[in-house]
Amino acid sequence: MKLSAKVAIPVAVILLASAGGGYYLWQQKGETAKGAKEGEKAAQGPVLYTCAMHPFIIKDKPGTCPICGMELIKKVEGAQANAKELEMLGHVSLSPTQQVMANVATVEAKTMPLTKEVNAVGIVQYDQSRQAKVTAWVAGRIDRLYVNTVGAYVSKGKPVAEVYSPDLVSAQQEYLLALRSRDRLKDSPIASISQGGEGLVASARQRLLLMGVKEHQIAALEKAGQPNIRLSIYTPLSGVVIEKMALEGQYVNTGDPLFNIADLSNVWVEVEVYENEFSFIKLGQRVDIISQSWPGKTFSGRVSFVYPFLDPKTRTVKVRVELPNPGMKLKPDMFVNASVKVPLGTAVTVPVTAVMDTGTRQVAWVETEPGMFAPRDVKVGARVGEMLQVLSGLKAGEKVAASGSYLIDSESQLKGTGGGHAGHGGQPGAKPDEKGTAPAPGGHEGHGAPAAPKKDSLNMDDMKM
Repeated sequence: MKLSAKVAIPVAVILLASAGGGYYLWQQKGETAKGAKEGEKAAQGPVLYTCAMHPFIIKDKPGTCPICGMELIKKVEGAQANAKELEMLGHVSLSPTQQVMANVATVEAKTMPLTKEVNAVGIVQYDQSRQAKVTAWVAGRIDRLYVNTVGAYVSKGKPVAEVYSPDLVSAQQEYLLALRSRDRLKDSPIASISQGGEGLVASARQRLLLMGVKEHQIAALEKAGQPNIRLSIYTPLSGVVIEKMALEGQYVNTGDPLFNIADLSNVWVEVEVYENEFSFIKLGQRVDIISQSWPGKTFSGRVSFVYPFLDPKTRTVKVRVELPNPGMKLKPDMFVNASVKVPLGTAVTVPVTAVMDTGTRQVAWVETEPGMFAPRDVKVGARVGEMLQVLSGLKAGEKVAASGSYLIDSESQLKGTGGGHAGHGGQPGAKPDEKGTAPAPGGHEGHGAPAAPKKDSLNMDDMKM
């Protein structure tokens, strides 16, 4: 029994020593892991907390935002951000005091009917389809002019001049001779002879018609039985003499022009429309014409033709407008103002100041929550006054910054979130790539987060009250 006691004591000592060694190794492993974690935290720097709606609030421990009461979230930078956090980095938050000091005002995108008004200048021109020349149908001498001045009004069916022509006298005599021959030969029993008399009359008559002799003049010739030494010349249309080339006593050849006549009861207005607006012009559209010579009076016409070429000097396209001219109030070469109203239908609209054009993108700052603004790419159409037609990117009822959007964008740039001018590596709300890392907002891939703004930079944080 004494031997057994002596053996039991060393066994207990060995068991105690083993337990002590195991505890020592476990404690050293725990301290090593804790030290590694603390080293990793020290390498990453202190953990900071911020507010999603007010990113200028930064705390060193979790809690609530002193402005809005929201739970603070961990402040993340560049590659540490997931998609949702990176999207929040693209937002800009402003307190009510900052909005007042930055003159930021919001308006709702509204659905309303739009009418595009195209304004242009034009020049009154002659209606080319209502112009004519009075010419000499036979060679001879002008014995008399019934119209002696430019601007005189002439009527269709009334003579404007009388011409003496030996050729005309000979043609009349031939016609009278043919008539007598027909009367003598019509009783011939031979059919060919009687028909020959009719053929001579028809040939002589046709020659008189080619010389400009009217049917009633031929009838008067048949009745008188002797030639008329003067031939009356008529105008083909009623209008105003715009050019006079004939003088009394002047000898003229066949086809020589005597007068230019223009009908001013209808005129053309050639309107010059800029190349960025002529696509709104269609045939048949109503055009309102206003002249400084007739204040308060509006002339109405229709688009009849769009010229198929552009003037390289003025960068305009000519549009022809036809309109009635009662009282001949519109004079050729008169300057006028033209207005065309083009209905665009119902569309979502925002003020012009609500959209920023960066050259490659068109951006509107949308108020997602009170005081929180996010950049939104939009596509706009026509501008109507101070409103813009929104084709895509916005819905009716969404609030956008109508003023101060450039200051919001500047704040976004200073905070390094890209804003409206973000490049391909700084799009707000960009998703992480396949490796799980996201490009730093406001910078290109591989360059890390942007440097903090200098102390002397203009920042919205300086406006805090």
